[in-house]
Amino acid sequence: MFRFVPLVWANLWRRPLRSIFTLLSIIVAFVLFGLLEALRFGLFAGVEAAGDDRLMVTNRMSIVRDLPGSYLGKVQGLAGVKAVAVQVWFGGWYQDEHNQLQVIAVDPEPFFTVYPDVHVPPAERQAWITDRAGVLVGRRIAADFGWHVGDHIPLQQSIPYKGDSNTWDVTVRGIYNQDAADDTGIFIQYKYLDETRQFGRGRIGWMVPRLDNPADAKEISKRIDALFENSGTETKTAPEKAWAGDFSRQIGNVGAILSFIASAVFFTMLLVAANTMAQAVRERTNEIGVLKTLGFTHAAVTRLVLGEALCLTIAGGLIGLGLAKFLALGLKPGLSRIVPLFDLPQRAVLIGLALTVLLGLLAGALPAARAMRLGVAEALRGA
Repeated sequence: MFRFVPLVWANLWRRPLRSIFTLLSIIVAFVLFGLLEALRFGLFAGVEAAGDDRLMVTNRMSIVRDLPGSYLGKVQGLAGVKAVAVQVWFGGWYQDEHNQLQVIAVDPEPFFTVYPDVHVPPAERQAWITDRAGVLVGRRIAADFGWHVGDHIPLQQSIPYKGDSNTWDVTVRGIYNQDAADDTGIFIQYKYLDETRQFGRGRIGWMVPRLDNPADAKEISKRIDALFENSGTETKTAPEKAWAGDFSRQIGNVGAILSFIASAVFFTMLLVAANTMAQAVRERTNEIGVLKTLGFTHAAVTRLVLGEALCLTIAGGLIGLGLAKFLALGLKPGLSRIVPLFDLPQRAVLIGLALTVLLGLLAGALPAARAMRLGVAEALRGA
């Protein structure tokens, strides 16, 4: 097979302009594929990172409606529940209203039990637990603003929780990173929020129970909702992974939209590459006859044509995926607030490499079949 490489290379550059434009179309297709996959990963990586042993307990009407604090003890008392993390949306911004932050109020000790994938140095973890006005800051957001442990930062808040001012003076007590998940959040102590705010005291936003056995998720979800059935504030409980998936789909079936765009791009690229190969075979009809006269078998001629198509698609795919990775790294800092996990995953690269081969075979299939069927006399006549 490798002895045909010089011949394949020479045939590709017989019409350099046509080959270059075909190669560019393939590169553009794979750049778009790579960026779309990076966006898909950024939007849905949180769903994959959601714990199988965690539940989300929210107000049945909407997550923006809170729950009575008394619900916490009842959920904690259920058999099969290891711990329950209370969470309240705090929001907020820093320096400028455009610097919107993902700040959530939590109770530190159960928080670490429910989220064992949140990693904080032991000294920083203890410092945060003992300081009610302390915050735990994600690694990426700390890098964006140049925050370090011990820094005092004023968090501004749009929700008028405080009567005198909407400025909350807090101290960075720890910087965390989280396995395969978004680490651009900020965690403030729930007790500090609750004792300082002027309204909503004793209320919580939602609860995240961690279970002893993930297999019990469905049963315990029903038991939790049954506890508050027909009460003034009913609950809706679901596994965290299912809840995260439903939340992502609220903005539309993004996955299907991205797949449709990628399919349209590749279909167009396939037409261009197939047309290029068909023209190349038509132009070399006489030469194919000569090759067969010299002893080239039908299979050898087929391999030559498929080899040209594969060279084009594999070269274009590798360059396109490389550029997509480079662009994803360049775009990542600017998109970190909107899509924190924007990146081209290894799985997408492997799929892209498989597509380079598949598309090359498809683009060269019909021209190769035509070249294989040509008889020697017919080819020499230039048919």
